[in-house]
Amino acid sequence: MEVHVQLDEKGYIPDAYAKYADEAGMYAGTPTRSFPFTLSDVPDGTKSLALIFFDVDSTPVCGFPWIHWCACNIPGYARKIPENASNLQSLDMVQGRNSSASRLVGSHDKLVTCRYNGPQPPDKDHVYTLVVFALDYAPQLKEGFWANELLHAAEGHTLARAVAQLPARV
Repeated sequence: MEVHVQLDEKGYIPDAYAKYADEAGMYAGTPTRSFPFTLSDVPDGTKSLALIFFDVDSTPVCGFPWIHWCACNIPGYARKIPENASNLQSLDMVQGRNSSASRLVGSHDKLVTCRYNGPQPPDKDHVYTLVVFALDYAPQLKEGFWANELLHAAEGHTLARAVAQLPARV
């Protein structure tokens, strides 16, 4: 399985989905318009798709990899995840919490904590990781699940996974 994300002409996540998003793409100072992506070679028997989008380059800044988005129960037939799928709740996906929901940040606004939370590297360019899982079932996770719950639910049910490394500019 492969995941394809269109980067800008300099090889970065386009501004519309990151730190320099326009006003329409921001909510409470956070970029919340999720980027579109496509999938290819999804295995037969895929019942649902799940994703985690995170930043390990945040570790020196905040002490842990920052989770920007997690979602599951995307229909297994989906091959295109459209722009702004997170805010529009496209494809009936169930979305989990991102790191803005952590006790260290303390946000309680679900439009920030249970949606796409775009890249905003504070110190230097960061490389963000998008992992998409093809699963043989639809996990019974509720809106607001944590990423670890998704990873546990995927154990023994992952038919394939695809990874994309996506740079974002400071």
